[in-house]
Amino acid sequence: MQSVIDIQWWQLAAFSLTLIIPFYINFHYQLGFAKETMVGLGRMTLQLIMIGLYLEFLFQLNNFMVNLSWLIIMVGVGTSAIVSKTKLPLKPLFFPVAMSLAAGLFPLLVVLAMAVIKPQPYYHAQYTIPLAGMLLGNSLTSNIVCLQSFFSSLKERWPEYQAALSLGASPIDATRPFVQHSLQHALTPMLATMATTGLVTIPGMMTGQILGGASPMVAIKYQLMIMIAIFVMMSISTTLCLFLVIRRTLSNDGKPQVAIA
Repeated sequence: MQSVIDIQWWQLAAFSLTLIIPFYINFHYQLGFAKETMVGLGRMTLQLIMIGLYLEFLFQLNNFMVNLSWLIIMVGVGTSAIVSKTKLPLKPLFFPVAMSLAAGLFPLLVVLAMAVIKPQPYYHAQYTIPLAGMLLGNSLTSNIVCLQSFFSSLKERWPEYQAALSLGASPIDATRPFVQHSLQHALTPMLATMATTGLVTIPGMMTGQILGGASPMVAIKYQLMIMIAIFVMMSISTTLCLFLVIRRTLSNDGKPQVAIA
C-alpha cells in the first residue's frame, strides 16, 4: 500500500475554483447564500488551519493533562452548541448536557484506548483526540434533534402531559411518550446509516484510512469500531441528556422551572 500522498497548497487552491459552480447556481436561482457561503468557507479554512497547527503541536507534546484538558474543552464547546441550537437557557442546562456528553464519551474512550486499540501511551493524542471528535460530532446532532423534538412535542401536546400529571403520574412518567418519540427521532438516522454503510456509502474514517495507506480490511475494522462506538455514545448521551434536562426543567409537581423554547 502507498503512504499518504500530500496535496500541495496550490493544488488545493486550484481545486477550490470548482466553487464557481455552486456560486453560479446561487446567483442564477437567487438563493441568497453567497455571503453565508463566503463566511462559512472562510471560517472553515481558518479554523481547520488553526486546528491542524494545534494538533501537530498536541501530537508532539502528547501530555496526559493537556489531552484531558482539550477533551474537556471539546465537551464544553459541544454543550454550548447543543443548548444554543435548541434555544434553551444555557446557564441552568449547561451542566446536565455536559454531564450526558461526558458520561458517554470518557468511558468509551477508556475502553477503546485500553482494551481495543491499545496505543502507547494509552492516552496518545493521535488516537484519543480524533476519536473524541468523531464521537462528539455525531452526538451533537442527535442531542440537538432529540431536545428539539422533545420540547416541541411537549408544547404541542401539553394538555396530554397535564392530564397524565392529574392522574398521579410523576413528571418522568408523564413525559415518557415524548421521550420515546424524541429518542426514536434522534436515533433513526444513525440506524439508517448503519444499514446502508458499505453498500451505499463508504464512510469518512474508512476512506481516510485507505487514503492514508492502510489495508482495506484494517480500515473496515476501524470503521466498524467507530460506528459501534458512535451508536453507543449517541444512545447514552441522548437518553441521559433527556433524563437530566427533564429533571432540571420540570419541578416535582411537573411545572416548568425554566423558560422552555
